Amino acid sequence: MSLVVDIKKKLKGFSLEVAFETDEDYVGILGASGSGKSMTLKCIAGIETPDEGRIILNGKVLFDSEKKINLKPQDRNAGYLFQNYALFPHMTVQENIGIGLKLSKKEKEQKINKLLEIFHLQGLEKKYPNQISGGQQQRVALARCMVYKPDILMLDEPFSALDSHLKEQLQSGVLELLKLYHGEVLMVSHSMDEIYRFCKKIIIVDKGRSVLFGNTKEIFEQPQLHTAARLTGCKNISRCKVLSSHHVHAVDWNITLETEKTVLEKIKYIGIREYDFQIINSAKAKEQKNVIECRINKKVEDVVEYNVFFENNESKKENGNASILYKINKDKWDNREEKEILYLKVPQDAILLLE
Repeated sequence: MSLVVDIKKKLKGFSLEVAFETDEDYVGILGASGSGKSMTLKCIAGIETPDEGRIILNGKVLFDSEKKINLKPQDRNAGYLFQNYALFPHMTVQENIGIGLKLSKKEKEQKINKLLEIFHLQGLEKKYPNQISGGQQQRVALARCMVYKPDILMLDEPFSALDSHLKEQLQSGVLELLKLYHGEVLMVSHSMDEIYRFCKKIIIVDKGRSVLFGNTKEIFEQPQLHTAARLTGCKNISRCKVLSSHHVHAVDWNITLETEKTVLEKIKYIGIREYDFQIINSAKAKEQKNVIECRINKKVEDVVEYNVFFENNESKKENGNASILYKINKDKWDNREEKEILYLKVPQDAILLLE
């Protein structure tokens, strides 16, 4: 099982330029809204046509601008789960799942009944989409995709239409259902949590261009690019000046830091994830590297943690330094030894070096 995508398409406001190859992995496409993620899926499915390039699925050419090949959607054997599930409102659950199945009445009935059982939809056969919940609609749409045994299954923001309190439960259910499918899975999302949970590999798309492709966990640990760091949830990013092979100055925070990794000249930003700071006792502050004496600007309370926004206290207020975010468990914050002052250490291995 393999998918090769190398396409270009002019769109309003930007050009789509996406290139990647997958090999039977769950692959996520992560990007901001309007970055071209869904358009990429539509080009693979044949709903949209690229201006140039090629798309090859399991050795079968779906699109090739040079060879003038452009297979119709129905000839691509691609399953596409739309954001809004695109169920036919005038058809029952049973009819939605079986639409287009070219089998005898008995075979069709058997196949649909099996899927109704697998997807826990028994008893809903005669219901219409507006009579069932969002989660049930999603399972009907997924069953309809899988009934044809597609070579690739594409999920376009599969949880965006669901209430937030249902998402976690349904994500777990969908993960279990996807284990029944053997083939390429390509999932579009702007949610880093969904991509991290579902996908072994990740494509970062920024303004229509695929800028990074690789192992999901590795990219979250070291995003390499400023854009990728933002999309993978890093809240603290500053412009930086490279001072030496292991020292950088964070311009927006007015802080100089020592790094574990060698800093290359191409590094333009640094990032620190909001959970990666360590509280240091003031008596030990001067002995250790990368310790910031904090001037707290504000503290925002969440259910289980505090969001502490601070600046470098050694830098004058009038310099207009950007705030840095530190997230900490409420009990840990409330039980800290020193209440009036705050020193935070930035571990050398926690500094993200970004282009």
